[in-house]
Amino acid sequence: MWNSDPSQTSGTQSQNVQNGRSTTTSPQQPVKQLGMTSAISLADPRPEDLQKTDDLKKCLEPYQVFETQDELNHRMEILAKLNTLVKQWVKDVSVSKNMPEVAAEKLGGKIYTFGSYRLGVHHKGADIDALCVAPRNIERTDYFTSFFDLLKRQSEVTECRAVEEAFVPVIKMNFDGIEIDLLFARLSLKEIPDDFDLRDDNLLKNLDPRSVRSLNGCRVTDEILALVPNIENFRLALRTIKLWAKKHGIYSNSLGYFGGVTWAMLVARTCQLYPNAVAATLVHKFFLVFSRWKWPNPVLLKHPDNVNLRFPVWDPRVNVSDRYHLMPIITPAYPQQNSTFNVSESTKKVILNEFNRGMTTTDEIMLGRASWDRLFEAPSFFYSYRHFIVLLVSSITAEDHLEWCGLVESKIRLLIGYLERNEHISLAHVNPKCFEYKKGEKSLQNSSGNEDDKSQNSQVVSSSPYCSMWFIGLEFKRTENLNVDLTENIQNFTEHVIHHGVNIKMLKEGMLIEARHVKRKQLSLYLDADFLKRERKSMETHTSFNNMVMANRQRYSTELAQTSQKDNGSTKRMRLSESRNDDNSNASSDTGGTTPTMQKPAPTFINASNTSINDRSCSEDNAINSQSLQLSGSSSSGNTNTNNSTTTEVACS
Repeated sequence: MWNSDPSQTSGTQSQNVQNGRSTTTSPQQPVKQLGMTSAISLADPRPEDLQKTDDLKKCLEPYQVFETQDELNHRMEILAKLNTLVKQWVKDVSVSKNMPEVAAEKLGGKIYTFGSYRLGVHHKGADIDALCVAPRNIERTDYFTSFFDLLKRQSEVTECRAVEEAFVPVIKMNFDGIEIDLLFARLSLKEIPDDFDLRDDNLLKNLDPRSVRSLNGCRVTDEILALVPNIENFRLALRTIKLWAKKHGIYSNSLGYFGGVTWAMLVARTCQLYPNAVAATLVHKFFLVFSRWKWPNPVLLKHPDNVNLRFPVWDPRVNVSDRYHLMPIITPAYPQQNSTFNVSESTKKVILNEFNRGMTTTDEIMLGRASWDRLFEAPSFFYSYRHFIVLLVSSITAEDHLEWCGLVESKIRLLIGYLERNEHISLAHVNPKCFEYKKGEKSLQNSSGNEDDKSQNSQVVSSSPYCSMWFIGLEFKRTENLNVDLTENIQNFTEHVIHHGVNIKMLKEGMLIEARHVKRKQLSLYLDADFLKRERKSMETHTSFNNMVMANRQRYSTELAQTSQKDNGSTKRMRLSESRNDDNSNASSDTGGTTPTMQKPAPTFINASNTSINDRSCSEDNAINSQSLQLSGSSSSGNTNTNNSTTTEVACS
């Protein structure tokens, strides 16, 4: 029901988990293909891969990504209470509508979970995404009236509020210390049995769009769990990637980055391509696959279902707007949607840069030259740019401020769009973290002597009791005597937000929004001095790490050139053979059927036990490119190529 235990999932898994790896129940049983294409490698993990996975688990513990058994049991108890409330509410409402009590007793009603909790990757203190499913005699108005009142009467429930007019209507609450977002779906069924499976496409018949959208979260989550070969390896890899994405500031669907379901689908796709790999290898291969993915070719976990219930689905052959999506990642449940439609040119650049950075870092980790902690250390955002837009959002009361900030945050991507259309701006990088401004803690001194700086520092940041800030780093195109006027971009954005606030009757007295252009040396006006010092130190550490990597690569290139001159032909042939064999043993083989055009060692490091990282052959790059190209062809033609027969020419250095 709401259990996140792997035994409670789809039941399609035929593997046992032994020492962090999957083994089929029968040695003679053919490997089941999961996904659009066959795997890149079926290689089993080596002892050093298992050790790296153990190191990864230990590294994650201080970040509080795991809950204790008592905390997990507490969540289960809360969901059990909520499920009981739903059943009783369905019965009471049905009786009030003149249904016999005996019949009302059989109607059921159920709580389903989705998102990170259902996937089994939630962290300490995380909220729970849940869905209330009711039979056909229960109306949506009943849910937002009688059930909402019932929740407010519970002693464990606080901060209960209904958002009935949202795109996906929801009741938000705190239930005994756990935040819960509870959606509602009314099915065209007389009864809701306890073992009812929401993945059946036929249950969507005759449903209203809001119920379909509410059901989508559960249906997508269950499909993801059914499409990965080893759930435990998937979960540990996903915990790692989610923590990495948050630390590197690329975890936010509303701001144009990737949300939780998107990261889950990318990790699931990696698991499909390397079905026997353990978590440490999966994390490494994740960066390899998606740093080389041929965007905008779509990422799909399965061939789209041939269902026609007249709900809109992602299909660039039919929908012109779908052709302009930059990084399409398609949900596996009908109706299929692109989970990354908010991605812009700027956020795409930032995400790809982090993929490449992650590839370099995990190479170092797998070579033993860095620890897993290095993966979660990001370069300083505030020392990466010289110019910023600071977005100030202020209100008079805490309740107003919560609503106002939510609206502004949902619109920030529009400001990014305005800035991207400015001919002088090459990148507008929004930091997803919201900073709270505290009056009286910032230094207002100006030591530059510049009149513009004096004017900026003489400004009062905010006189409102509540003020929040978002920062956007700007990168300008290199032009002589550049003079950029951002007034129109900023004014268009603020007017749009205020106009929308008026239209939905949210705007109240004291709700203000302002955007300012500031330079790096003026950040102390808005941010704590100690925080900026830590940011500077973080940037220095990152620069030092990058310098070390470049020095090692240069040294390896020199040693490789010298060795090539000394080695005779037989030694060269032996080394090439060893490299190929080791590649095949460490998920770098051309298992997918792609013909490698060349094999050439990449200029990284010499380490005999990790040849497949240092001398990563073109075969794996070819296979990855082939995956994205085949998926592109499948999405446009409607045919799945499961033989990986496409040969792609790539240049490897």
